[in-house]
Amino acid sequence: MAPVPFIPLEALAAMVPDGATVTVNKGDEADVPMALALALIRRGARRLHLITLPTAAYPASGMMVDLLIGAGCVRSVETSGISLHELGAAPRFTRAVTSGRVQVMDATCPAVYAGLQAGAKGQPFAPLRGLIGSDLLRHRRDYRVIDNPFATGDPVVVVPAINADVAMFHVAQVDAEGNAWIGRDRDRLLAAHAAQTVLITADAQVPGSYFDDPGMAAGVIPALYIDAMSLVPGGCWPMGLDGRVDLPAVRRYLQAAQSDEGFDRYLLDVASTQWPSVA
Repeated sequence: MAPVPFIPLEALAAMVPDGATVTVNKGDEADVPMALALALIRRGARRLHLITLPTAAYPASGMMVDLLIGAGCVRSVETSGISLHELGAAPRFTRAVTSGRVQVMDATCPAVYAGLQAGAKGQPFAPLRGLIGSDLLRHRRDYRVIDNPFATGDPVVVVPAINADVAMFHVAQVDAEGNAWIGRDRDRLLAAHAAQTVLITADAQVPGSYFDDPGMAAGVIPALYIDAMSLVPGGCWPMGLDGRVDLPAVRRYLQAAQSDEGFDRYLLDVASTQWPSVA
């Protein structure tokens, strides 16, 4: 199989069509594709439906989702939470929801995972417990309560499979064949298995194949699942590859995004940032 080619970042963004359903990761690792998100903003992407895996409540992921919402790229979100974690609420998300500009499909972390697992396995739905008796079932008419076919008097909830049009995320490294190293993180692997198209940015490329090393092979997304990638050093900013977040940068965003004028100025400055990508 031919290696997955590197393409320019703007070409990668062009592969996310308007109206697409897109999964994004929670951002507790170096998985936030900020450079790709800003390329989508520059492209003027519209009507995206974002599914956060399972939440966008860490500073880097919350900031990325908030930027996309504030820039007018997002029609709806399916999520169990969007915030800037310990720094507070996501201001553009909050403004968009209260104004009715963005629709929120309330979810829980287990429900999002269950839907993605069903999608990855080719199943139409997945059962889970824990939602019965909650208000969530009143708001999510696509979640159904059925009888456990193996035990009478035992209701269970089933949630529909999630098969996103696009999964997009960042990785630290890819090898010469285009296999992506994710270590022990299973969320990116799950998102890749459940999506129709997988687009990634990577900090670096290393020679050889991860599958030649038994110690590395278990932490890899095979190139088979990846449709296109861009080599973008630092593309997960404000998250670093060491797992540390540039909190001063997030605070600057938070302060700017409190007003429409401040957000517009911030967006004009940051969205114009051209990460060095290698075709």
